[in-house]
Amino acid sequence: MKMHCIKLFVAALLCYGSSAYAQQFINVMDLGAKNDSTGINTEVIRQAIDKAAAKGGGTVYFPAGKYITGPIHMKSNITIHIDAGAELHFSDNFDHYLPMVESRWEGTEVTNFSPLIYGKDLKNIAIVGRGLIDGHGKNWWRYSEVEVKKLTEDSKWQKEFKRLNKDVLAPDLPGWVERGFLRPPFIQFLRSSNIQIKDITIQNSPFWTVNPQYCDNVTIDGVTITNPPSPNTDGINPESCRNVHIANSHISVGDDCITIKSGKDRSGRKINIPAENYTITNCTMLSGHGGVVIGSEMSGGVKNIVISNCIFDGTDRGIRLKTTRGRGGVVENVRVSNIVMRNIRDQAIVLDMRYAKSELEPVSERTPQFKNIFISDMAGTTNRVARIAGLEEMPIENISFANINMEANSGILIEYAKKVSLSNIQIDVKNTATVEARNATNLDIQKIQNFVQNPDKAVILLENTSQVNIQNNFPALAENYLELVGNANKEVALHSNNFSNVKTLVKGNSNSLKIQFNIQE
Repeated sequence: MKMHCIKLFVAALLCYGSSAYAQQFINVMDLGAKNDSTGINTEVIRQAIDKAAAKGGGTVYFPAGKYITGPIHMKSNITIHIDAGAELHFSDNFDHYLPMVESRWEGTEVTNFSPLIYGKDLKNIAIVGRGLIDGHGKNWWRYSEVEVKKLTEDSKWQKEFKRLNKDVLAPDLPGWVERGFLRPPFIQFLRSSNIQIKDITIQNSPFWTVNPQYCDNVTIDGVTITNPPSPNTDGINPESCRNVHIANSHISVGDDCITIKSGKDRSGRKINIPAENYTITNCTMLSGHGGVVIGSEMSGGVKNIVISNCIFDGTDRGIRLKTTRGRGGVVENVRVSNIVMRNIRDQAIVLDMRYAKSELEPVSERTPQFKNIFISDMAGTTNRVARIAGLEEMPIENISFANINMEANSGILIEYAKKVSLSNIQIDVKNTATVEARNATNLDIQKIQNFVQNPDKAVILLENTSQVNIQNNFPALAENYLELVGNANKEVALHSNNFSNVKTLVKGNSNSLKIQFNIQE
């Protein structure tokens, strides 16, 4: 009798567990979804999410097939599972993305078209599976062009956008009237935590592709993102988030592949939520304006970023930090290592505080800062190895390049920077000096080599630069080693170098500068 009761109890538990699982694992086909490219499944998907959420959460499952849908609005504790062979194709009918919702667009808070997959104030959400989601962005891209301004200025969508955004001033969104209206991101979550996007393939985004905002603990793993040449179709843009992990992903897009942001200008400074604690590793970047980019919307600050073990093949730039006067914010504690770059069109490394044209102004909350940036163990081919461009009133500070081996047309250019260390760098540069520094201070240059040095160019060129240490260098055959431009260089020390292959050691006015020499040949 006792054994019989135990068996009944176990059976009851199994039945309860099976029933609970069935209630929380919802196949959209069971609710009447169409997976043959007919009809639109927006309402069925909403019902599936609501049904799972009513039970405390669960999985909404898409088996193989082709589904047409409008926007998907997530709820807490929901996983969207798109199986291998399943495709979600999002409608390009703009009316399907009304009513407009709370959003953030290029760092400015607005009310705009619903993102294709959207949620706010959520926890424990995921998009997983080996399937595909397609944003059908072509119609959205067409409406981003200035040529269609007349088609959109008086459209119902533009009127609705203006009605809902009366407090958003035009300077916060330059050019937004010309755009007609703002395209929505593909995936955008606001103020949410414990987010996972894994293994999915994403293509043809209307605008930025994966764009969490103000989120904590975001994992993006094994994702493939493919957007053709198209306006502003960045790959992964976590903005003002904490604890972000991006790994094992393959990205080829119409703009930047991965971008770290934290708000734009006045709006970003007012909210003042930084992007912090990001790791990016084991990713491959193909077409795109930049491989991994910080900014230019970084007004809330960016800190504690690690980028490692990535390949950039054919992007316009590799590692790019960009900002301008008016942004404000501080980018600090960035470490980049173990990067291979191939066929980089412009620069392998860019630290640019002059992204937009601006006039000199006093230091204030509008003044951005870059500091504590360490880049090492990098190899490949590019047009220019590096460009560091700070501001007169705010030089870039505490930069280190080490263990870099590249072939390039142009070398390392440093302007308005201080505390710069270059160590163990072999860059075969054809058209410029290996290292050029202007308006810089406190430079340490050690173990720099160029085996294809242009005889008409110096190995190192200094202009208005002070406190420079040139040490432990053994240049290959060089016509000119050090060129001093102008009369404002000072405190330049050369010591512990081997200049046996150098014809002319110093070109320019050295005596009047009282340069200290300690030369070993």
